[in-house]
Amino acid sequence: MKEEKVLAANRAAFHNYHISDKYEAGIVLTGTEVKSAMGGRVQLKEAYVSVREGEAWLFNAHISPYSHGNRENHDPLRTRKLLLHKREITRLDEATARQGMTLVPTQLYLKNGRIKIEVGVARGKKMYDKREAELKRTVERETRAQLKERNR
Repeated sequence: MKEEKVLAANRAAFHNYHISDKYEAGIVLTGTEVKSAMGGRVQLKEAYVSVREGEAWLFNAHISPYSHGNRENHDPLRTRKLLLHKREITRLDEATARQGMTLVPTQLYLKNGRIKIEVGVARGKKMYDKREAELKRTVERETRAQLKERNR
């Protein structure tokens, strides 16, 4: 049985992008970053992934400094290396080479005692796509409320 505990989710990514493929990657963290991430003190909203010189890197992910960390505490916005197979990295690099595709982290989670990050290959949504999705959500919510009311 796979045990997964979501530590941080990037809900803004699903609002701003159409996500096609998802990849699971390991992430290189320092000790204080691990402690802070386990406490859920991670912000992925502005984060993105980039492939540079055959390696995948996570930029702008904010992991708050650990409360009991001393002078060895980490820089909250430092660039972190992602651990992926070479084949996956080339696939991600090819996807970004295509027009309009970008790599965004969708969630950070704990799996079998290891911190993993889910990277989505995404295409930016236009304003009308966002409005359409919001309208669909509103209609769905109202329909559920009416069904609930009817079942009483």
